[in-house]
Amino acid sequence: MRRSFLVLTAFVSLLIGFLGTGMPASAVEAVRVTLDAPAIDLTPMIERYRSDGDLIQISTAPGKDGIVRRIVVKARDSGARPDWMVFALTNDTDEQVDRVLVAPHFRLVGSGVIWPDLGGSRIAAITASQGIRPERDENPEADQFVITLDPGATVTFVAELNGPNVPQVYLWDQEAYRKKSTGLTLYKGIIIGIAGLLALFLTIIFVVKGAIIFPAAAALAWAVLAYACIDFGFLQRVFPVTEVAERVYRASAEAVLGATLLVFLFAYLNLSRWHVRYGHVAFFWLAFLAGLVGLAVFDPPVAAGVARISIAAVAGVGLLLIVYLAIHNGYDRAILLVPTWFLLLVWVVAAGFAITGQIGSDLVQPALIGGLVLIVMLIGFTVMQHAFTGGGMTHSLVSDTERRALALTGAGDVVFDWDVPADRVFAGQEIENQLGLKRGTLEGPASNWLGLVHPFDVDRYSAALDTVIEERRGRIVHDFRLRSTEGLYVWYRLKARPVIGPDGEVIRIVGTISDVTEVKTAEERLLYDAIHDSLTGLPNRELFNDRLDAALAFASQDARLKPTTILLDVDRFKAINDAIGLSAGDSILLTLSRRLGRLLRPQDSLARIAGDEFGLILLSEREPDRILAFTDMIRRAIATPITYADREIFLTVSIGIVLHEAGAALKREDVFKNAEIAMIQAKRNGGDRTEVFRASMRNERSDRLMLEADLRRALDRNEMKVLFQPVVRLEDRTVAGFETVLRWDHPKLGRIPHSTFMPIAEESGFVVNLGIFALERTALELAAWQRSLDVDPPIFACVNVSSRQILRHDLLHDVKTILARSGVLPGSLKLELGEGLVMENPEYAAQMLSRIHDLGAGLSLDDFGTGYSALSYLQRFPFDTIKIDPSFVRQMAAGHSVMLRSIVKMAQELGLAIIADGAENETDAQALAEFGCEYAQGPAFGDPMSMLQARQLVGAAPEAA
Repeated sequence: MRRSFLVLTAFVSLLIGFLGTGMPASAVEAVRVTLDAPAIDLTPMIERYRSDGDLIQISTAPGKDGIVRRIVVKARDSGARPDWMVFALTNDTDEQVDRVLVAPHFRLVGSGVIWPDLGGSRIAAITASQGIRPERDENPEADQFVITLDPGATVTFVAELNGPNVPQVYLWDQEAYRKKSTGLTLYKGIIIGIAGLLALFLTIIFVVKGAIIFPAAAALAWAVLAYACIDFGFLQRVFPVTEVAERVYRASAEAVLGATLLVFLFAYLNLSRWHVRYGHVAFFWLAFLAGLVGLAVFDPPVAAGVARISIAAVAGVGLLLIVYLAIHNGYDRAILLVPTWFLLLVWVVAAGFAITGQIGSDLVQPALIGGLVLIVMLIGFTVMQHAFTGGGMTHSLVSDTERRALALTGAGDVVFDWDVPADRVFAGQEIENQLGLKRGTLEGPASNWLGLVHPFDVDRYSAALDTVIEERRGRIVHDFRLRSTEGLYVWYRLKARPVIGPDGEVIRIVGTISDVTEVKTAEERLLYDAIHDSLTGLPNRELFNDRLDAALAFASQDARLKPTTILLDVDRFKAINDAIGLSAGDSILLTLSRRLGRLLRPQDSLARIAGDEFGLILLSEREPDRILAFTDMIRRAIATPITYADREIFLTVSIGIVLHEAGAALKREDVFKNAEIAMIQAKRNGGDRTEVFRASMRNERSDRLMLEADLRRALDRNEMKVLFQPVVRLEDRTVAGFETVLRWDHPKLGRIPHSTFMPIAEESGFVVNLGIFALERTALELAAWQRSLDVDPPIFACVNVSSRQILRHDLLHDVKTILARSGVLPGSLKLELGEGLVMENPEYAAQMLSRIHDLGAGLSLDDFGTGYSALSYLQRFPFDTIKIDPSFVRQMAAGHSVMLRSIVKMAQELGLAIIADGAENETDAQALAEFGCEYAQGPAFGDPMSMLQARQLVGAAPEAA
């Protein structure tokens, strides 16, 4: 069927080319579809065409090969002259992408005022230039098609339209669209439920009360309910209707809404009592709106446009009339309606912005309906307030004393009265009940209270009362705690003033007591949160700095105190967060904080400085050897695997130490900065180590920053070279392949060792650029050798891959591009990964390595046997080669060859090629050959050499490059 369609397409294309029929269109620009984008607005990207016949000729968007093709699409009905919509999508990922194309039938946004767009089906059919044909999903509210994009494909879509207007086209992720639809459905259901209950309630009130304003309010509520049901698509789901009937219902609902607004305004303000003209105007206006309902049957857009203008006029004119009656006549009904009608006018303005397209969000339409229901609810409250209050405010008949008593009871405060001459205190029974005390416990001498007041608050409580008595003036505002029978303390706030007698002495202290326990608890919590980490509960940086200041101050006065400042930073923790998620990372940090806390003594202090960085003030150890032993204990505690979701996570830590120097007047900022420099130095040296601060580290840091800046320009200046170290086949001593090594010839500093600039590249992230550079140069040179040499097996090359590269999803795209451009034989370009790198996250590594292997790249496991125990994992990874660490070759020369024999035997049984690194002489080479090693490299077979030297060594033609 597909073949017939292509043949027909080609034939029609030729026919159009000769006869000049159809409508040619220029190539469209493709929209990139990413995996992480929940929705893409295609509205501004689509191109629309009006054809002169039932055929349209389209130039497709260029694919990866850059070729622009032409397709011809025929309308569903012969002889038709439909409108067309064209757009193109690109999937440049390596995964198949399924998306949902949604074109809503009706959008209030941008629908217009005059002859508004009342909705309808927008897209009749969609044709794809290649791949799977888009399938229509049934949806009564939108034209919905499922679109499938193959990996790396660029597809042009031609859509036949049912009309000239397509207000919105979105490309949704299926899950995101489902969540959005579910959320909107729930919101719409709630709004319709509230509107229905409101309409029913006002109807019931009308039956009970019988006043004319209630049927007017009920009619408005039912009109809003009908409008919401139609706009939300509820009515269409319950009673399926045609598109023509739906437009009639929508226009009628807007006309009825305008009519009921006018009826409510007339009835509520009782306009007929003010002037007979008000009644005449309202009657003719209402008759006009009733005629609009009839017009909606014949011409819905015209009826809807007039209804919208009428609603705006009712809102605007109504507000002016309400304000006029409220100001000039003092009409209480008008006064009560002013805020609600003002909100209605605001709603009308917002709706005007929406229908004219000045507000374009998808949430505007449901928000406007919700706002309209809220306004009707306020109208209902206004009507209820007026009807049941008798039109006036009830005047209070209570005395001023009673009013004060009622206010005190409402506030929840308790009376405090101390008769000073008689030394008798009276307090409300509420406090005694709250504290669980017997009745009358708090009545009597003031000393009865002192036994219940918190010991820390007794002096301040007594001083506050004594001061007022002595000064004979002032005001008490004092917080204190009282003990309950359960032993718990409750916070109270006393507010009181003295009462002066005829002799000028204080005769009473009268006021109130209120429970402020919740306020005090909140204050204490805020204070705690201000100086503690919310995740681990450890002190934060502010409290750590304060404690470090105190420790340094005490050490300057007591020579026996020698505080040691330690900073710890977990290595590559960001990569762990990226691989397993932030919630898992938080759980790991919490576990680490507990492990570290168990190692400390009471005088030591641990804090979380930021992220995965912890600070420690060590006072329990003074000798440098014991301090270093303590940090080794920390490293072992952190290195213990953490089990999370059935996987083991291995961590390492870089530690910086600043030892206390007697007599050194260092500030806290300097000590912390020195510890940070030492910790960074530990990271630069490979991590999983401890560094003690030395003054020379400051200069090293400055030099390192300059070297990093030069390194970023090294590739552009052609200072970086790729060297090749031979890998020899031990059987016949021929060159089987090479391992690439980067060399940096600095214009001023000369040759920079690989061990110097690679840690800088790792830390700065520039190692990704260096890795791509090494892969590209190696692949091109290897392809040249393979074209020049006809050997079996083909010559290979190994390129080291860093942790930053393997964690990037772009690595798959980079490897695929390099293999395609260079044309190297499958499996001959080997990516070399360290054992520790693979074991950091075995699950993620297994997935990435399998996909790299499927692309046609070889995989080599470097430094095998020196890191983690990878024997149980080795069969899970698609490695074809393992490289034995030089340490095993040196042990073999010293007579210790058991491990080397075991590794060789295991690799042979697994069918893996073996490269022994570090062969220094002929004796090593012969011994390795006897053990069964296939390949070897090292000083015995040559140092890293240039491309030209490598060509000469393998016998490739010079012009092969």
